[in-house]
Amino acid sequence: MTGTKHRHPVPDRARRRAVRALAAQLGVAYSVAARLLAEGHRPAVFAQREQRPFHARVRDTREAVDLPLGRAAHLARRYPTGSPGLDTVLAMLYATVEHESPALKPAAEELSWVADLGEEAAVDITCAALDQAARLLLDDDTWHLWTRIEAALTAGENNFDPRVRDASRLLGRELRTVSLRSALPTARRTLDALLVV
Repeated sequence: MTGTKHRHPVPDRARRRAVRALAAQLGVAYSVAARLLAEGHRPAVFAQREQRPFHARVRDTREAVDLPLGRAAHLARRYPTGSPGLDTVLAMLYATVEHESPALKPAAEELSWVADLGEEAAVDITCAALDQAARLLLDDDTWHLWTRIEAALTAGENNFDPRVRDASRLLGRELRTVSLRSALPTARRTLDALLVV
């Protein structure tokens, strides 16, 4: 006997070590690093995104609080999938949440203040209830989901707010002319990835 202790194999030890190393390298939380590795993001791309100038980050966060179109476009770029129609489906989900549960939308002053911080995490925390509600819509059966979306967009086309009215008209045209069914699974994965953090 040599007297050396044998280490028992621990499942995922190498993965955990890689996650800790990435978290230390990027200066992010363990959960963020785990999500990045699970999604296959390259650390250099994430680091580059986080090292952008402040004005670029503020521009992105201002877009991220602009519901429904801006947030949808922001998330489609932030979690690139190459799936056509992803930003349109996400925008329709957010428009439906705004119509069915307007109390979930934070006040305009709060959204503006958070956007000016230039921190995506702060925006995500502020919009968490909206994001969760949008994700829950995707648990509905497809026919019922499209019915709810169509009802929300129809109501939005008659809204007193010109921003809501214009977004609803644009999305309503998309709903009638483009097949978006294939983007639903991608929208589900995108919102799941967002809500992991």
